[in-house]
Parts: sequence; C-alpha cells; structure tokens
Amino acid sequence: MSSIYVSEPPTHGRVLMKTTLGDIDIELWSKECPKACRNFVQLCLECYYDETAFHRVVKGFIAQGGDPTGYGCGGESIWGTPFKDEFHSRLKFNRRGLVGMANSGGPNDNASQFFFTLGPADELNRKNTLFGRVVGDTLFNMLRLNDLETDLNERPLNLPKILSIDVILNPFKDITPRRKHSPDIKETNNINKGDNERSNRKIKNLKLLSFGDEAFEDEEEISNFGGSSLKVRSSHDVLVDDKKLSSDPAYDNTNNDDTVGSNDNISDTGRDTRNVVGATDDSVINDVNNEDKKYATEGDDSKPHNAVNDVKAEILQLKRELQKARKPQKIVTDLNSEFDKFKDERERFRKRKRLIAGNKDDREQQTMALLSKFHNKLDEMNHHSKLVDISSSDDDSDCK
Repeated sequence: MSSIYVSEPPTHGRVLMKTTLGDIDIELWSKECPKACRNFVQLCLECYYDETAFHRVVKGFIAQGGDPTGYGCGGESIWGTPFKDEFHSRLKFNRRGLVGMANSGGPNDNASQFFFTLGPADELNRKNTLFGRVVGDTLFNMLRLNDLETDLNERPLNLPKILSIDVILNPFKDITPRRKHSPDIKETNNINKGDNERSNRKIKNLKLLSFGDEAFEDEEEISNFGGSSLKVRSSHDVLVDDKKLSSDPAYDNTNNDDTVGSNDNISDTGRDTRNVVGATDDSVINDVNNEDKKYATEGDDSKPHNAVNDVKAEILQLKRELQKARKPQKIVTDLNSEFDKFKDERERFRKRKRLIAGNKDDREQQTMALLSKFHNKLDEMNHHSKLVDISSSDDDSDCK
C-alpha cells in the first residue's frame, strides 16, 4: 500500500467538505489536472455544491454527487460547457478514497458532478479524470457512504447531503467567483417558510379526546383573555377572599406631586414597603410577635431544631479530624538510648570476633582430624572392595 502513495505526485490545494455524514478532507492535484481542479474549486467558492445530495452509491465501487437537481441529470461547469478529460501516468483508480469527475459515458464530457471511489476501480482509468484524494481520518466518514441502503436504481433511501465546502488552500489565486452565497436571501426564505408553517398550522380537534368538552371550554377561556399574551396575575388578584393578603398597594403611584428628592417621603415609602413584604395583615404580625415572645420566655432550647446548622457543624468537625489525620505524627526518639544500644551491639560483635580468632588453631586441628578420619574411611572401603574381588576370583577357579 505504501508503494501506491509513493507513486502518486504531491498535491497542491485542499478543501474541506462538510456533509451530513461528517467532514471529508480532500487534497487536489491541481498541477496534473488544472482544469478539473479549477472547476471544482470555483464551484466550491460559489457554494454551488451546498445542499446537494449524493444521488448514486454503488457499493464497493463509487459514490456520486455534485448534481444540483439531485438525480444525476444536471450540473454545468464554470465555463458553461463540458471540458476535456485530463489523465496522468502516475494517477490511477487503484484504491478507495480517490476523487474523480463523473461524465455521461463519453470522452471530454465533464461538468460539475464528481465521485468518490469506495474501492479499486481500474476500469475507470483513462476514462474519467482523477483530480483529488481523501486524506486523514475523514476517509472513514467518506466510507460511511458505502453502508447506505439503496434501491434498485442505486439511489440511497436516505440521501446524504453536502452542507458546505470550505476552500482551505486555493491553488488558483486568480479565481473570481461569478456569484457568492447571499445570507440575506437565505434569511428571507427562512422567514417566509416560517410564515407559511404558521399559516398552515393545524387546528386542534379537542372533541376527539375523552375530556374534549372541558378542554374546549379552557381553550375558549384562554382565547377570550388574549391567548398566549395573557397577563400574569399575582396572588393578590386571584385570592380575593383571603384575609392574609392585602389588596392595598405598597405605595400610591397616582400621587405624582411628590418628588424623589424628599428624604421624608423616601423613608416613609421604605417603611410601607417593608410592612407589606413582611406581613400584609395586623393579625399575622401579632401572631409572629407572640411566637417570638413565647420563645424568649421559654429559652433558646424551645426553639425549633435547625438541622442545617447541625449538618454544617458536623462537616466542619469531620474536616478538622481529617486534617489532624493527614498531619504526619512526630516520632520522638531518645538519641542517647539508641546510641547506647548501638555501642553494646558493636561490642558484642567485637568480642565474638576475638573469640573466633583465638580458637583458630583449635579449628584447624579439628578440621585436620575430620579430614584424616575421612581418609581412613576411604582406605577401609578400598580394602574391602579388594577382598571381595579376590573371593570372587577364587570361586571362579573352583568351578573350573
């Protein structure tokens, strides 16, 4: 496989194709196939391929796209007429991930349609222009085209589309697009599309539901109040009969004669606001005051138990214990005692060494005695073996 890449010439040009199956990174042989690459790059700059589909997929062979009609019968080159084929001796359809120009079956009939090879396609050599290759991990995104289900006409059941193509490296600096993508046109189309969708929105048939009558009454009530633009109401507006809610405002907005610069007015307004927010009824205020007095007389132990504070205290205690556990414990050792132990051990070792050196002669005599004993035993064994041999020879002579 490496020999294939070595035989291919270097590329000059790069585009990034964004599809519904993922990004596809394409490098171009702009020097070997200048017309095909110029045509492809300019069409990319003009957003010609945006929202076009891969209309034909032959498993293990090719995946074809680039037709704005989506059926393989359209498309034109940047010159308005088909352009000539371009072949090179070092460019062969011998592997997957190559990009070529599609034609109608005849020579010099290239327009806008192109294809990716999904495997070796040697039968296309010298028939179709090979102008690019897919590089990097994006090759696996391109190979997802090979997994699509197709009908009898080799058309995918779920058409993958090209979302956009970005020109990363333009090998032709003199290209001037004939027309560019206009975002205003797309936004206008989206707005019109949204208006059409709202106008074509279906009306709910609530009578089909088991509780349709009740839902229909609720819908009518909402529509009478203005639909989705219904004003948000507070509890003061809804709970009219509740004694604990006051319908009086915190301050009167109708009095426009008062100026903001008056300190007295500001302080009074602040007091009124605090009263309304804290409690809107005198009975409620009295109940709260009575509860406070009750707790004050009974002591702090009678107050409700605050679980949150207990949890916080427990967490703090655990943190402190954890910090204590993490601190290295200081090992206090008595250096004098340890040094005394060392001296005693060294003295014992020296005495033992002297004892061994003093008994050196005794050890040598003991070793020599053992060695002589071993020699005597060997001699006895040799003498015994000789006697056995002599007796066996005498027996043989008697038999004769």
